[in-house]
Amino acid sequence: MKSTKINVNILKKLKIFNDPIYGFIAVRNPLIYKIIEHPYFQRLRRISQMGLSYLVYPGAHHTRFHHVLGCTYLMQKAVETLRMKDVDISKAEEEALTIAILMHDMGHGPYSHALEHSLIKGVGHEQISLRIMQLLNEEYEGALDLAIKVFKGEYHRGFMNQLISGQLDMDRMDYLKRDSFYSGVAEGNINVERLITMLNVKDDHLVVEVKGIYSVEKFIMARRFMYWQVYLHKTGIVAECVLVKILDRAREMMQKGQELDCSDTLKLFLSQQIDHATFDHMTLEAFGHLDDYDVMSALKTWSFHEDEILSGLSRSIVNRRLPKIEMRNEPFDAAYVDKVRSKVQQRLKINKGELDYYVYQGIVENKAYDHKKDQIQIMYKNGKLKDILNASDSASIKALSMTVKKYYLCYPKKIL
Repeated sequence: MKSTKINVNILKKLKIFNDPIYGFIAVRNPLIYKIIEHPYFQRLRRISQMGLSYLVYPGAHHTRFHHVLGCTYLMQKAVETLRMKDVDISKAEEEALTIAILMHDMGHGPYSHALEHSLIKGVGHEQISLRIMQLLNEEYEGALDLAIKVFKGEYHRGFMNQLISGQLDMDRMDYLKRDSFYSGVAEGNINVERLITMLNVKDDHLVVEVKGIYSVEKFIMARRFMYWQVYLHKTGIVAECVLVKILDRAREMMQKGQELDCSDTLKLFLSQQIDHATFDHMTLEAFGHLDDYDVMSALKTWSFHEDEILSGLSRSIVNRRLPKIEMRNEPFDAAYVDKVRSKVQQRLKINKGELDYYVYQGIVENKAYDHKKDQIQIMYKNGKLKDILNASDSASIKALSMTVKKYYLCYPKKIL
């Protein structure tokens, strides 16, 4: 087990990162710098922030590394703001908050959300992030104890967990502004500086001063626009579905004893069923080496495989020749789906067992503001609090607290 003793000379190496969104981001804490230097953290440079959205928005090639550094910068600003408003935050608490937000996305697998629950069944990225934090905590001899408590929501100061995981957390603030910038979708460009400046704490709850009410409204609206226009864009949805189908096919072939060329790390996750029960220490360490490069390299190789399903689907991603996707506000009629499946089977001359690789459907949903989970409280000058739904005079904000569902159906082009 490595020592956490930090040589005085490391202070000379502390970094200033030049970020295109916020400018210079200074890392002054030796422990935080050490975490950034860790190979598991550097892996985030090889995990795309927006999955396969670059197939829709060519500029969306930024990484989770960019994102978590941005979150760290915003957390520094939030702590500074709250201290100016007489909210007592100790140096240890500041360090814990910074580490928790810095490491909150370390559990993302290749292409971020695109393959969540695909490589490891039933284990979300938050759970994996926690496992990695615990692993590094052993390596750093308990230096992350407080950060883990804050991350898990077990620390007695509730507003701190809200800064990590809440309706107005630093994660959401950064990804909206950053993803808007790189995708070129201006509707997501929120004023994070004003939002953070308006933050305060009342009765251990993170609140927004009344002067910031319109910034909060813009924030909620921006979430709606970004989800429907970017994160849930129909081309992005079908691309991610195809990627999942490719790995399903590769897994099926490997588990039947067929050899496929890919990295040893990816092969580990495809050759056996890994879930919560089998996700052990060895698997966690292997996950710490798995990134986008493993998957894309495999897809390029599999594009020439003799198996027509594997090669065809792989070429679909590599060459951006994606299936057709229909999206509706109501579920697809069963008779219509059967008609599509029948036509695909006839056209491609495949058996029914192979149809699921070509025809599939699902549901996506968006709820811009989940007031039942964690309310955004507006604080008036007299100290009274109101949920943004009651404080806002905008009817659209109330509508955005409702869950909207859309149904999709994917199948090869030129079938109907």
